Amino acid sequence: MSVKVAQPTAAEAKTYPREYAIYSILPGASSGTVKSEDLAQAVKQFGSGSLPSGGELSFEQVAKALHKGSTASFGQGNTVGYATKDDSGHLEPFAFDRRELGEEDIAIQIAYAGICHSDLHQIKNEWGNSKFPMVPGHEIVGIVTEVGSKAGSHFKVGDRAGIGCFVRACQDCELCHLGDDQYCPKMVVTYNGSDWGDDGRPTQGGYSDKYIINHKFALKVPANLPLVEAAPLLCAGITTYSPMKHYGLDKKGQKLAVVGLGGLGHMAVKFGKGFGMEVTVISTSPKKEKEALNTLGADHFVVSKDEAQLSAVANSFDGIIDTVSAQHDISQLLPLLKTNGRLILLGVPPSPHSFAAGSLLFKRLTIAGSLIGGIKETQEMLDFCGKENITCDVEEIDASYLNTAMDRLVKNDVHYRFSINVLNSIVA
Repeated sequence: MSVKVAQPTAAEAKTYPREYAIYSILPGASSGTVKSEDLAQAVKQFGSGSLPSGGELSFEQVAKALHKGSTASFGQGNTVGYATKDDSGHLEPFAFDRRELGEEDIAIQIAYAGICHSDLHQIKNEWGNSKFPMVPGHEIVGIVTEVGSKAGSHFKVGDRAGIGCFVRACQDCELCHLGDDQYCPKMVVTYNGSDWGDDGRPTQGGYSDKYIINHKFALKVPANLPLVEAAPLLCAGITTYSPMKHYGLDKKGQKLAVVGLGGLGHMAVKFGKGFGMEVTVISTSPKKEKEALNTLGADHFVVSKDEAQLSAVANSFDGIIDTVSAQHDISQLLPLLKTNGRLILLGVPPSPHSFAAGSLLFKRLTIAGSLIGGIKETQEMLDFCGKENITCDVEEIDASYLNTAMDRLVKNDVHYRFSINVLNSIVA
């Protein structure tokens, strides 16, 4: 049984951004006909009202049914979220002001925000550059609810949009022209930064109900990807996709090894299989073999503590994606590469790596690193994920669980990314 809902106007989307986003996600919403049970379930999950009876509803009736009062005491501001106010890392409700919509901006009602391990480093000031109060989050997906007068050629109200690790770059330097805007000297990070294009206002991240962003730095999220699983693609996804593309580790039939099966590692496996590669997971934990082979579809599994297993794959790989941030010996990985092989480092261990130069010279090996990806490449990655149905494996949580999630993250107790249901738990 279906129900007809009058198409929301731009004014209604602006007035009821959260409710508009919830409704927009429902199958059939774009046509104005949704299944009664889908709408009833959305009201039960996200709302506190009740739907009037009848086969035709105004959007305002739907919005009032989906409306829910504030889930916490946030304070004053046009945006609500969760922030840490010092290096204790404790996250609590927080209100703040985002800028008003500019002519090149879009407003995104955030639906889900992934939790990246770098969020944990930042809220505890482990990198020594944290600014408080801080709202973390740079894996953001949601629904466009307003469009500036000069942004309409790229986005329209109702589009599924994403925000990654940065929200501005100069667009004039050589790096920006090359599509490497993530390395722009004037790049502005999504949170814990200072936005020179917004009078130096501190940037606050995606553990919040909305974001205002210049449309040139927003991404379009393919319609077939569940938003809850798509959010971490904006960091975990592009962090692995970009170096694989840049260093030519994307060819069908190539042999790829992935070291570490966490948030980044499991995405590297998925991309490798999407590219048609033969993928081997290398891990210290034999317990991850079943997950690697049966769930993620890797072709082989090697326990790095087993010298016989490592010897068996010597000179085997065109490339190795090393995602491990704990201290480990990369010199044991270099013999596994073929001549001209590439070892790509994505993890940041606490102490420098060491290796013998001869291990590189005699096989012309490359050791390289990579940092996220540019806007153009991130959109390419999302489109590829849409084509191949690639998403991140997540554990969905509400904002009230954030501090517990961070405690679990310290212990690497997550499979493989936390994704915050913002629509349900960060409500003004």
